[in-house]
Amino acid sequence: MKMKTALLIVNPCDDEEDNMAMLCCHSDQGEMFLMSRYPDEDELEITLDGEPSTLDGVKVTLSPALLKIEIAAADADALNGDDVLEITHSTDAGDLVEVELTLKNILRGTGTFISEV
Repeated sequence: MKMKTALLIVNPCDDEEDNMAMLCCHSDQGEMFLMSRYPDEDELEITLDGEPSTLDGVKVTLSPALLKIEIAAADADALNGDDVLEITHSTDAGDLVEVELTLKNILRGTGTFISEV
């Protein structure tokens, strides 16, 4: 599955939401993707167009223009039948440090994060 967005919206630790780490974006076609995790949870949550799924073992690769999310084939229903979501983005290079921090917080202990930034 592929999406294109202008901006990755992140919050590495939202004190108003019990320190939840969150990454969100809206595609050019109006689709919404949200990945979040509370620090005391063992799994993260992915929401695609309002349908939440709880997962572990997620692999995320961040590059300057692409966010690639890979999930287990058994969890493909979380991504409308796909086990890979590629989000092309135009996030400013200066904002990618916060995106990295957020993804580290979301995936710590439950997934794999690879930074190519």
